[in-house]
Amino acid sequence: MIFNELQQFRQTLYDSMGNARDALFDLMDAVLVSACIVSFVSLSQSPVFRRQWSSTYAALGDSHLPRSKVLKLLVQQIPTQQQPLLAGDASRWSRPAAKSLKDRTLSGGAGHAPTAGQNYSTLAWIAEDSGSWALPLRHERITSFETPASKAAFQLKQVSRQLAVRPLAIYDRGYGNASFVNQTAEVEADLLLRIASNRCVYGAPPGYKGRGAPAKHGHKMKLNDPQTWRVPIETVEVDEPKLGRVRVSRWSEYHFRQSPKRAMEVLRVEVLEPQRGKRRLAPLWLAWLGEQMPPLETLWLHYLRRFALEHWYRFAKQRLYWTHPQFSSLAATEQWSNLMPLLSWQLWLARKECHDRPLPWQSPQDALTPGRVAQAFAGILAAIGTPAPAPKPRGKSPGRGKGHTPAPRPRYPTVKKRASKRKKSEQSPNASVATEASLRE
Repeated sequence: MIFNELQQFRQTLYDSMGNARDALFDLMDAVLVSACIVSFVSLSQSPVFRRQWSSTYAALGDSHLPRSKVLKLLVQQIPTQQQPLLAGDASRWSRPAAKSLKDRTLSGGAGHAPTAGQNYSTLAWIAEDSGSWALPLRHERITSFETPASKAAFQLKQVSRQLAVRPLAIYDRGYGNASFVNQTAEVEADLLLRIASNRCVYGAPPGYKGRGAPAKHGHKMKLNDPQTWRVPIETVEVDEPKLGRVRVSRWSEYHFRQSPKRAMEVLRVEVLEPQRGKRRLAPLWLAWLGEQMPPLETLWLHYLRRFALEHWYRFAKQRLYWTHPQFSSLAATEQWSNLMPLLSWQLWLARKECHDRPLPWQSPQDALTPGRVAQAFAGILAAIGTPAPAPKPRGKSPGRGKGHTPAPRPRYPTVKKRASKRKKSEQSPNASVATEASLRE
């Protein structure tokens, strides 16, 4: 039978769910087969949603996904023949008008007005060496009592415990600091972090001279000041088809000032001869921490695979309608966000046996993207069916009593976090932003 992996995954997922699992499964199927929706409640008009419109909200309010069981199910799909590649990042769900939603925070970058909303931290498995597939393992809200670094460290710890092989986790410059390095000290995972080009790192301290406290820091290296650089211990040059001639240099045994006990390998990636038509890019600084470092020729290429997670964020918001609903319930918001990884994994398991169904203005594809699989998922669902049984009519609800007037929804203040001076100083210059955007292309 076709789609055996997908059917087994859906059945196991259905069995692990608790209350309202039938309506929740119909809701997920409605998302996967709906190419465009006007509002969240319009998902109830999908042919695969066999319940009344009010069940769309009831499915999120009455259900509860066991996160530990779901994580174990997802991790079982990851092969262990080689080191798994993980990517972590955070994205924002802006809710400026949702005054009745709890725990909104203000956030805004340089030159942008702050907006109220909620941040979500994601840790995903990057399954392929190229393409836009990123499969989330954890996708959770960052509360006002947490930071992106603390949430990312917690997620990496939970996932690493379930994996049989030590993974390589990749993070952008927002996590390339001493705070994140210290919080992941006990995590069984290798790290590849981007460092802002205006940071300073310190070498191993000199030997103890017998007087005073032992030194914690050695040579100071300013990444944006070549006069402070020592001779790298290793330098390689490679030809990258999309970028051109690339030089990678490595300095060993360096650390951040606030994390002297965690030594790093510092890498500088520089494009010497860009491809024709490509503009020259600013150098990229990376830090590696772990047990056994991969070859320098391939290590820096792993960082470029982090951009698959950026593709997933766009796909989740535009096609899976992650930020489309306007819930006033915090529980419904989190439950809806918990469905995003499950929807993505179903598309991944269906891709091998899925037949491309391009629209008249689209070209056929051999390696299907998540959007193309979702475009053909209605036919897949018609072939495999659903583990959820058909609903049983139980009569008409009496509805709201005559003369009953509901109380106004409570309003909650927006939480304002104070940005530390250290965090502001860690922001990279415009050249680094241009480098990341160019590499993403």
